[in-house]
Amino acid sequence: MSQLRKIDLSQGYVGNTVKVVQAGFGVVRVILNRPDVRNAFNAEMISELNDVLAELASTRDAEKMRVLVLQGQGGFFCAGADLNYMQQQARSNEAQSLQDARVLGTLFFRLASFPTTVISAVRGAAIGGGFGLVCCSDVVLAESKSIFATTEVRLGIVPGVISPYIVRKLGAGRAAPLMLSGSRLTAADALALGLVNQVVDTAAKDAGESVFESALAALVNEHLAAAPNAVRRSKELLRRIHPLPDPGLFEFTAQSIAMARCSEEGQHGLAQFFEKKSPAWLATLEKESFGDQP
Repeated sequence: MSQLRKIDLSQGYVGNTVKVVQAGFGVVRVILNRPDVRNAFNAEMISELNDVLAELASTRDAEKMRVLVLQGQGGFFCAGADLNYMQQQARSNEAQSLQDARVLGTLFFRLASFPTTVISAVRGAAIGGGFGLVCCSDVVLAESKSIFATTEVRLGIVPGVISPYIVRKLGAGRAAPLMLSGSRLTAADALALGLVNQVVDTAAKDAGESVFESALAALVNEHLAAAPNAVRRSKELLRRIHPLPDPGLFEFTAQSIAMARCSEEGQHGLAQFFEKKSPAWLATLEKESFGDQP
């Protein structure tokens, strides 16, 4: 577990990478605030989110903490890990990579085990770690232009610490094609899979943030109709019926991503990505695709 910093969130909070807005009626907005990099993760954001989620989860007054809304600043949700953070991970040794993976794994566990309803409001891309945040949420609202993917295998690494939540959300049969190919989903695809619960059409000329916010407000009000303590008990029922990763699985997933990042294949894939070149396993296919041969 990462070392936590206590934050006073009673009047809201503006950190370096995360904002918290007390929206009234027990609704709290947690806003990823790195729009210049499409709200991509770095070490500071991971730490700050861990601190914020831990503090909010400790709120015992069910009337004060009823619905958590997770969203991104600037019309973006979360594009995964940013390039500088990925380069730091690629250069680290396996021990450091493992420790970093544990801290990131703690973040997803905290979100998935949050005691009240968690709504992800997705605009733009939810890629890699952003995809993981979606899978850890109870309810997902997405604009029609959103894109979803867990693309790690295309870089020669694995969706390690988010994998239990992908499988928990979608089931192995639906998770496997995404985890094994890294293919992208449209909002309509995600809705059909059950990853997303509602899609807001923002393609119309007069549509946009106001239309999306109206749909989000309606969704939040629907959940505020539920009794606060009954919701918390129902969340506990869901966790008992469909358990979260146990310590052994948690550690295994952290080790998986640490080993993949430090492997020859992972190092090659990440290096080629930074240089905007195709990795070895893709170069041949770019010349001749499967099915071209007689």
